[in-house]
Amino acid sequence: MNEWQELTAFSDNSPMVVERVRFEKRGIAVEGHFELPPLARLSMEDQLFIIAFIQSHGSIKEMESVFGISYPTVKNRLNRIANQLAFVQIDPPSSKSEVLDQLDREEISIDEALEKLRGVEEEGNEK
Repeated sequence: MNEWQELTAFSDNSPMVVERVRFEKRGIAVEGHFELPPLARLSMEDQLFIIAFIQSHGSIKEMESVFGISYPTVKNRLNRIANQLAFVQIDPPSSKSEVLDQLDREEISIDEALEKLRGVEEEGNEK
């Protein structure tokens, strides 16, 4: 078991705050209040599940085989994990109609659509 797994087990998956960071190459330590990255905030079981998912190149069939669980169970677990992570928008929609299409296809929630529409309006105001 590596140090991170030991720390996660010790914390019983309760939230952690990092208060000291050390940069070994520079011999510098910084103290403060540092939040863990989103993936590090997941339980160790969920982190391992995500690692397996990435290593299987997103193959749900392979996940079914590795974990001995059904397709719906894999999907439900991925959805549960995704709900713990903030949405990262890499390619913002270029138009209001694109946002409405995503909403119509139920790819996004109403709240997400409103947020995206605000972003589209702000981009339009900047031009």
